[in-house]
Amino acid sequence: MTRFIKKKKEEIGLSPDELIFRGQKKIDQVLLRIIDFDSNNLTEDDVKTVKEISEFQHKDTVTWINVDGLHNTSIMQEITTSFNLDTLVMAEVLNTEARPRVIEYDNCALITIKMLRLDDKDGKTLVENLSLILTKTVLISFQEQKGDVFEPVRERIRKQKKRIRNGGTDYLTFALLDIVVDNYLYVISVLGEKIETLEENLLLNPNQNIINEINNYKRELNFLRKSIKPAKEMIFSLAKTESDFITESTYLHFKELEDNISQANDASDDYREILSDQLNIYHTTISSKLNDIMKFLTVFSVIFIPLTFIAGIYGTNFEYVPELSFKYSYFIMWFVMIAVAIGMLLFFKKKKWF
Repeated sequence: MTRFIKKKKEEIGLSPDELIFRGQKKIDQVLLRIIDFDSNNLTEDDVKTVKEISEFQHKDTVTWINVDGLHNTSIMQEITTSFNLDTLVMAEVLNTEARPRVIEYDNCALITIKMLRLDDKDGKTLVENLSLILTKTVLISFQEQKGDVFEPVRERIRKQKKRIRNGGTDYLTFALLDIVVDNYLYVISVLGEKIETLEENLLLNPNQNIINEINNYKRELNFLRKSIKPAKEMIFSLAKTESDFITESTYLHFKELEDNISQANDASDDYREILSDQLNIYHTTISSKLNDIMKFLTVFSVIFIPLTFIAGIYGTNFEYVPELSFKYSYFIMWFVMIAVAIGMLLFFKKKKWF
């Protein structure tokens, strides 16, 4: 299936608030994890049912509920009912191909964004949808599969870092988005290092393999940009949104996110231009190399054309041709012709003309 647009025929015409999983199943079982904390206390546990976590919404502490796996619509319906969410909110969560956005409802704010990571096997960029439902005391994060990308945030909570332990769900939301944007920068930096190395090889030894790599990197970069540019729009919109669920002090941190996402966006644009320049360098180098070859062959031809002309007029029509009476003249002629052909091929190969 295409990596850019994924739309199933059976999804056409569905109601926007219908709770149907619109994505690819990436985990067998839905996992629920909870972290509840304030400045002094911390509770962390894996839970089995939605009922176990619903009671936390009435506490004054900060509660972070993480849901890994979105395919079980019955669990999603329970979460919707338990936390009194609009079905439009959960329908948006279940649509993993939706464009990143921020939407404020009566009792919550919904934030969606794409997470990027590199596949350890083939180095390709993988994308995962992240949805955050933000309320005054509860933050619910939805991931398509289990991962450790947010483990640094959990460690800061466990180590009683004052800012995150004293902050609310809005600051926790910032911390998670900050991790996502940092991963953007990391993925781009890894890809950028390969692109810059490719430029050195391009100048030393331009060949078809180089052009294939350039095209592969352009494809990966375009895939990155598909997630980064909408994420930039969402974060800028979030920083300007006057939401009841975000305090004034946290808006300052969202301004930091604007700088980071702009850096990621600018880097993707820069590397796209570098790849275009590399294509131009490749074609220019090949054209220059072809001109050198044609120049040599032209000189070679100019030298032998007069000789061929003379031989064409006179041929070997002389009265005395010593080789005619030699027994092995025919075989010697073939040997010389083959030797000349092989010698020319080896010479062209050494010059890397083919």
